[in-house]
Amino acid sequence: MTITAQREQELLSSVPTGLLIGGEWRDAANGKTFDVEDPATGKTLLTIADASPEDGKAALDAAVAAQDEWARTAPRERGEILRRAFEMVTERADDFALLMTMEMGKPLAEARGEVIYGAEFLRWFSEEAVRMSGRYSTAPDGKSRILVNKKPVGPCLLITPWNFPLAMATRKIAPAVAAGCTMVLKPANLTPLTSLLFAKVLEEAGLPKGVLNIVSTTSAGDVTGPLIKDSRLRKLSFTGSTPVGRRLLADASENVLRTSMELGGNAPFLVFEDADLDKAVDGAMAAKLRNMGEACTAANRFIVHESVAAAFADKLAARMKDVTPGRGTEDSSKLGPLIDGKSRDSVHSLVQDAVDDGAQVLTGGSPVDGPGYFYPATVLTDVAAKSRILQEEIFGPVAPIVTFSSEDDAVRLANNTEYGLVAYVFTRDLNRGLRMGERLDTGMLGLNAGVISNAAAPFGGVKQSGLGREGGYEGIEEYLYTQYVGIADPSAG
Repeated sequence: MTITAQREQELLSSVPTGLLIGGEWRDAANGKTFDVEDPATGKTLLTIADASPEDGKAALDAAVAAQDEWARTAPRERGEILRRAFEMVTERADDFALLMTMEMGKPLAEARGEVIYGAEFLRWFSEEAVRMSGRYSTAPDGKSRILVNKKPVGPCLLITPWNFPLAMATRKIAPAVAAGCTMVLKPANLTPLTSLLFAKVLEEAGLPKGVLNIVSTTSAGDVTGPLIKDSRLRKLSFTGSTPVGRRLLADASENVLRTSMELGGNAPFLVFEDADLDKAVDGAMAAKLRNMGEACTAANRFIVHESVAAAFADKLAARMKDVTPGRGTEDSSKLGPLIDGKSRDSVHSLVQDAVDDGAQVLTGGSPVDGPGYFYPATVLTDVAAKSRILQEEIFGPVAPIVTFSSEDDAVRLANNTEYGLVAYVFTRDLNRGLRMGERLDTGMLGLNAGVISNAAAPFGGVKQSGLGREGGYEGIEEYLYTQYVGIADPSAG
């Protein structure tokens, strides 16, 4: 399908450019704005309101004012709003996909995949809204009764990243809506447009005023800092880097906020000697190039048995070499731009450091000339253990390969990181695959699979990769607290 400039402009004209506070779209209190650019061209897409601390407070005021009535809203009604939103996002899949491609850069095919994934959180939690339950039981001594309720935690601050503009919003908003919590959403300033369009859809789906408030800003700390210190806020959910997450956790401790933290990753991709190499390469392409490698779940370290390492590297390099960088709206594009120049420079710095330490470049390895922030799909071999690229999150389309000689060696290399979000294992030996689940320090494991994200599964990590879970049956629990009511024995007279 050919995307015309007119089609893009028509879509952009439908996106709200203000802040959403108490059900009203408004300018920033100080009148400030900022530009959102296309990373494939560097050109401005839209200019939108740049929230101030005053706007942040107004958004929390609105969320607090709406909380009691929203918590009393019937679970079925909350679920129906989410179901309508699911249907509306699905109907407008092409709009959401194109908007994400324009503001984030991913190819349209990937963006369409994110629409399906992101919308599924709306459907999943529309069904979970009516399944929250407590219990009533007799105490063991028979002298009282135990009543356990699940109640919404209250107003939430949701901070989303730039790399999955729709899915990261729906993954947080949907369970909050289902649980009966009001929200202040602070989307990433690099990709706020998708969240703004999604908020418009939620309005059309019947979400009451004040339940969701949006403050886009280039001054994140100035706007969210006071909210985290405000005793009326009861939960913080953040997806982003580990250093920022640590600071937010420290700030949240002052008011003992409920927190969900989905932080950085350094995912190992283990290929054992008995693996089907073609399937392993397919998995590697998915785990590495999804979202241009700009994902916390991206495979970061390829740990391959020494007996198959050369064959795996050659097969992977041949596939990566065929990946064509280009603006995501182009039919030939299989690899979009990185989000900005700083990110591209960071990726290339890691590659250059590895090369300086003796790594060999099989394909790629240098920024693409011309407009936009493109970096080619890159494969490195003979990567030294001390290289930064094995220690830091790459967030780009680069695959560094190291070798191992035994299962114990593979486990040692895989666990040699402060992170523990996801790991990937390719082997034909089921028992070995199950052992890896037991031995690897990771919150998630892809066994002979390169993509495992699923709205019905709990997403989250261990160690420095965060705490809490999003999605699955566990996802709604992050927005509920447990209340116990002790009742005198009704039979005692």
